[in-house]
Amino acid sequence: MDTHQDDAVVSRWCRHPRCVGLAREELRKALARWGLSRVEDAAVLVLSELLTNAGRHARVSPGREIETRYARTAGRLRIEVHDASAERPEKRQPGAGECGGRGLVLVEALADRWGVEDRHGPGKAVWAELALSPVARPRPRLDE
Repeated sequence: MDTHQDDAVVSRWCRHPRCVGLAREELRKALARWGLSRVEDAAVLVLSELLTNAGRHARVSPGREIETRYARTAGRLRIEVHDASAERPEKRQPGAGECGGRGLVLVEALADRWGVEDRHGPGKAVWAELALSPVARPRPRLDE
């Protein structure tokens, strides 16, 4: 189920990994419609990390869907991923030899703000915002 408004797109996804690619395509379409292609690379990567985390780590009963919301607000793009799990993500600093665990480090590096909030009903929403100002702010280096 997809809902498109002028400034928001809401979609629901199963937990299958292929849905991450489908959600990225929906975000790309919304960004093009809104004239925001300049933030596409960062936005798509942020969405990928948040949605992958929800699909992998949210412990919910089968049949529960994950919801994405993309919204254009005054000067910001907001990306939200909702799931029915109360388990909150935690940013880690994985060791050099570890293959995973960098998702929220990437989100923090790419987004201007991010966080987790309760939602009505079960679960949480993990969100990130990217500023839409014409001048890009310097991004922190991931190896610092």
